[in-house]
Amino acid sequence: MVSTPDLPQFKVAVYQNEFLPEGAGEVNAIVTVTSSGAAGPSAARAAQVIMVDCSGSMDYPSTKMEAARQATNAAIDAIREGVPFAVVAGTHVGRMVFPSTEYLVAADASSRAAAKAAVSRLTPGGGTAISQWLALADRLFTGHEQAIRHAILLTDGKDEHESPDDLGRAIARCEGRFTCDCRGIGTDWVVAELRRIAGGLLGTVDIVADPSGLAGDFRAMIEGAMGKAVADVRLRLWSPQGSTIKFVKQVAPSVVDLTGRRVQTGPLAGDYPTGAWGAESRDYHVCVAVRPGSVGDEMLAARASLVALDGSGQAQSLGQGLVRAVWTGDAALSTKMNRQVAHYTGQAELADAIQEGLEARKNGDYDTATARLGRAVQLAAASGNEDTTRLLARVVDVQDPVTGTVRLKARVSDADEMALDTRSSKTVRVGKGNQG
Repeated sequence: MVSTPDLPQFKVAVYQNEFLPEGAGEVNAIVTVTSSGAAGPSAARAAQVIMVDCSGSMDYPSTKMEAARQATNAAIDAIREGVPFAVVAGTHVGRMVFPSTEYLVAADASSRAAAKAAVSRLTPGGGTAISQWLALADRLFTGHEQAIRHAILLTDGKDEHESPDDLGRAIARCEGRFTCDCRGIGTDWVVAELRRIAGGLLGTVDIVADPSGLAGDFRAMIEGAMGKAVADVRLRLWSPQGSTIKFVKQVAPSVVDLTGRRVQTGPLAGDYPTGAWGAESRDYHVCVAVRPGSVGDEMLAARASLVALDGSGQAQSLGQGLVRAVWTGDAALSTKMNRQVAHYTGQAELADAIQEGLEARKNGDYDTATARLGRAVQLAAASGNEDTTRLLARVVDVQDPVTGTVRLKARVSDADEMALDTRSSKTVRVGKGNQG
C-alpha cells in the first residue's frame, strides 16, 4: 500500500495461477486496485459540464424536455460549492445555456439560481450533432487541466446530422481531456453511439426509459464525480524484452477494453488510462505473451504499477504488483484455473454474448440469437450475475439456465432490449472465498 500527503491510499493486488505447463507462452492475471479516497474529495479541484439534448425530438413527448430540465436542476444543486460548471444545449450545434459565454462559473447560491433560470427557458428545436457538443465541452475545460473534469451527456435520439467519422474524431480529441457519463432517454437513441462515447471517455452509459427517473440519475452522477479525489491515474505495465502485453481490460465494475489506449512510456513499458478515482475498487485483466519456457524456468512476466499524472505530466507512483510465470511439469499445478481469472473471463464473454445475440435478433438471424443469448443466460447464472439474469429474462424465455436452453420471446419492448444492451458490460465481483 502506498500513501502520500496529497493523494488517497492505493493498494494493488495480483491474482493468478503463476504455474504454466512446459512450452506455454501466455500468462493471465487479475490486477485489483483499491483506493481508500482518504485524502478527501473536498480538497480536490473539479470542473463540471452538463450537456442536454435540445433537439426537436425532445418535444415528443414533452415530458422528456421537462424531465431534462428537472434533472439538470438536480445536478446543479449537487455540484460542490466553488466547483466551476456550465450547462450546454445540444442540437446540430453546441450552444451555451449558462453562462452565456464560453467559460465555467464557480458554483454558489447566485450562480446556481442563474443557471436554473436559464435552464427553465430551454425549448426543443433543431437536429443532433453530438461532436459539436463534445467540442464545446472540450473548450470549456481548457484551463482546468489540474481539475477532475467530468461531463454528463443526455440525448434522446440518433446522432443523425453528422457522420460516424465526425463523432469518432471528436471522441479522439476529447480522450484524456475529460470523462463523460452518457444517458439515453426514451428508446429512440442508439446504444452503440453512446457506448462509443462513454468507452472513449471512460464514463458510463445507461438508459432512462422513464423520464421520471432522470433527476435521481443526474444527481447520482454528479455526486459520484464530486467524490473523486485524484484526476488522472494510469495503469503502467512493464514487460521484459521478448514479452508482449496482449490485452488489458477493466473487468469490474464493468468491461472496458483498454488495449488500444496504450501510451508508450519507455522501451518496455506503457500506460493505460483509468480516469479519476475516489474511494472504490476496480479489477483489470492483464494477458501477457512470453517466450515459452522449460520446466524449472521462472520469470517476471509483468510489473503492474499505478501512477498518478499531474497537470505537467509528471508521474507519482501509487503502488505496484508483480505478474509471475513459473513453468512446471506438475499438471495438478499448471491446469488449475485461478478463480478470479476464470470468473472475469466469463464476465467478458457474457457481455459479448449479449451484444452479439441482440444484434443477430435485430438482423433476423434467430438461430444465432437463440444460441448467443442462451450462452449469456448460462454464464450469468453460473457467475451469480442476478441483475443481468433478470434483464435476459425479459428478452428470452429461460427453460434451463444451467444448459443455457432458451426460447426467444415473440414480443420484447424496446426499453427492455435497450436496457439489456446498455447494461451488458456491467459485471459482478468475485465472491468472498473465490479469490486466489
